[in-house]
Amino acid sequence: MAEAVSALNGASYQGFASVREIGPLGMISLRAKPDVPGLSNAVQAAVGLALPEQRRVVQNGARAVGWMSPDEYLIVLPYPEVAAALTAIGAALKGQHHLAVDVSDARAVFRIEGDKAAQVLQKLSPADLAKLEPGELRRTRAAQVAAAFWAEGDGYTLVCFRSVAAYVMGLLTHSAMPGSELA
Repeated sequence: MAEAVSALNGASYQGFASVREIGPLGMISLRAKPDVPGLSNAVQAAVGLALPEQRRVVQNGARAVGWMSPDEYLIVLPYPEVAAALTAIGAALKGQHHLAVDVSDARAVFRIEGDKAAQVLQKLSPADLAKLEPGELRRTRAAQVAAAFWAEGDGYTLVCFRSVAAYVMGLLTHSAMPGSELA
């Protein structure tokens, strides 16, 4: 098996906030209605976390589960654990209508960190970051591309499609340029 590589080989930029591509991360898109019997047990079996509430993300170390839509959850875990997690989900939801797909290689993930990290995203997204609560996941746009992000530690984690990773890195880098801080 070939070794997994991130979209931009760990590209980074240090401006008034730091921007770096992280990964590769394991990611599973789990589609199921929230009332499917065994859904909570499936997520617990896959990553040891509870099913998040609407527009929330539940995290523990390198594992997270985010609510993406009324019938979609994003499961984040270490890359080598994806196959086992998919097996656990399949076993827990056997006979139930669901879809669990490895999307690890279809996504890129970035960290925006520092005291002014919010300013980087404020320039790119219509989301009101001042009202973003701890544990809240925002599915929105970064300039012209679909993205999701949440606050974590002293910054934000942003997920986008791998096909636009270079474009998003360019946006984040430009937005974090020294001298372009918001008043």
